[in-house]
Amino acid sequence: MTFPDKIERTLELAHSPERVWAALTTAEGLGTWFGNRAEVDLRVGGKATLIWDSGDTATLTIERLEPPRVFAYTWPVYGLPDGDPRRTYVEFTLEPKGGGTTLTMVETGFAQVPDAEAHTTAYNGNTKGWLNELGELVAYLDGQA
Repeated sequence: MTFPDKIERTLELAHSPERVWAALTTAEGLGTWFGNRAEVDLRVGGKATLIWDSGDTATLTIERLEPPRVFAYTWPVYGLPDGDPRRTYVEFTLEPKGGGTTLTMVETGFAQVPDAEAHTTAYNGNTKGWLNELGELVAYLDGQA
């Protein structure tokens, strides 16, 4: 049985690539729309830590950095135990379009979770999560967060 491996979302944003880039890559940006606080060591191999008021955290390892066009990281697979070495790869691509930006987010790596229940938890959890988080990104960029 083959499981879905990729989540992909594309947004048309009314903001410059530089503004979207700052929202994706700075502690202020990430700590507003993708958590309640963030710490960012913005370099390939650097870490970004997202912190929520609930006490939850997520640590991202930056894998690709091409300002202001591509930002990518790996992070733990949702629903797997702490310390599990498997990671998914998340890549944001920014393309200028008119006075705004086309933002494409792709997350891959779910097929490495062969257990049907664990795969469903991870894939469905992140599918719903991205719907919510990208909505928060738009609200942040539009000055509503």
